[in-house]
Amino acid sequence: MADIKKLAEELVNLTVKEVSELANVLKEEYGIEPAAAAVAVAGAAAGAGEEAAAQTEFDLILKSAGGSKLAIVKLVKEMTGVGLKEAKELVDKAPAAIKEKVSKEEAESLKTQLEEAGAEVELK
Repeated sequence: MADIKKLAEELVNLTVKEVSELANVLKEEYGIEPAAAAVAVAGAAAGAGEEAAAQTEFDLILKSAGGSKLAIVKLVKEMTGVGLKEAKELVDKAPAAIKEKVSKEEAESLKTQLEEAGAEVELK
């Protein structure tokens, strides 16, 4: 069996693009939905024996654009500083990380803005 601690460390250090690719592989090759994969990854990281510390950095995950996709694309564009095309691609491939390693205050503020526009958002 693989070294669990090493596996957990590798999972924690994945980029947004790598997480997206991992979700696609798990879904296409193994039939595991991305939400289930996130639970499995979170469980693996928690089970690795790492100490539970107060979380200071959060990832803002767009789960669904909701009914007003155009408004969400515009908000994502403003929040991330990417072009319109890149923002649309992020929204289209939801669930996707919009911002990573932001403070709790910033994450909650961005989450509120997106939810008010009709999006479904999660903080991790």
